Amino acid sequence: MLEVHLICVGKLKEKFYTDAVSEYTKRLSAYCRLTMTELPEERLPQNPSQAQIDAALAREAAAIRSRLPASSSVVALCVEGRQRSSEELAALLETWAQNSAKRLVFLIGGSHGLDSALKDSAWVRLSMSPMTFPHHLARVMLLEQLYRGFKINEGSSYHK
Repeated sequence: MLEVHLICVGKLKEKFYTDAVSEYTKRLSAYCRLTMTELPEERLPQNPSQAQIDAALAREAAAIRSRLPASSSVVALCVEGRQRSSEELAALLETWAQNSAKRLVFLIGGSHGLDSALKDSAWVRLSMSPMTFPHHLARVMLLEQLYRGFKINEGSSYHK
């Protein structure tokens, strides 16, 4: 069974997000072994300089790297990533499920995104949309798209 890891910067606090994450986690249990790791977002001053942001992103990247499972393929969610349809994501999941390692890690950064070196080292860079969303909502959106991808691959009517 495919192992899917989400490593997310920032803690979900709002009940509507945690409820949605719980629901999709339950639904995904039939299709993959899902684990989620929340890492703290680095604190920054009210109006941080770019150097302060870059230093915080580098510290977050170090924390992320320390949590990456061995022999995993990393997908970084970032604005620079390629937008893919639900069907394209389903095809990626199917391709990865056929791989012997079967370990896929999705990275969701905090409010300032992900460190550029971390994005550059990713197997795939994925953009959810050219629009800006809260990084907590991105977690829910990703889980729903993963569920949709598995449903597409099984031929379910969930995806219309």
